[in-house]
Amino acid sequence: MQRNIVRSYLHITSKDYLIKSSCKEKNLEVFLEEKPTPDLCKFFYKEVGKDFFWRDRLKWSDQDWLDYISNDFFKLYILKQNNNLAGYYELLYDPKVPSMEIPYFGIFKEFFGKGIGGHLLTDAILTSFNQKINKVWVHTCTLDHPNALKNYIARGMKIFKTEKIFFNPENL
Repeated sequence: MQRNIVRSYLHITSKDYLIKSSCKEKNLEVFLEEKPTPDLCKFFYKEVGKDFFWRDRLKWSDQDWLDYISNDFFKLYILKQNNNLAGYYELLYDPKVPSMEIPYFGIFKEFFGKGIGGHLLTDAILTSFNQKINKVWVHTCTLDHPNALKNYIARGMKIFKTEKIFFNPENL
């Protein structure tokens, strides 16, 4: 069954436009993974994305993963609560623009509904603007978590492009 999907591209052009999360959860820690491995990156990608049709990287070989995470412009950040894994985000710096993309971002479902996604996105945007960049950008679609787009907008990101795509999950 083919579905019409809307993909939205959002950006924020200054940390002055950031609307920080007011998450009340305690013991949240975000840290840079100094030596990400393909297995760790695959784990986060599969676990966070399994309910949201994240499928494009499932066909990647170990070498594809290694090539991606070996890029000098790639960074992996991990969220823990009370020392338990809670989520992650990737940053990919583009020196030509210069900008920071958040290619993948998310939390595990047991952490949904607590404001933790807003906390993590706030961290991703602030961490990005610690570099000399012009904008932070991300894309999401209607297959993603129902609050994904709301979270991006709530943090001050603006939609700069939308597109309609056709998706057939039976072809996966």
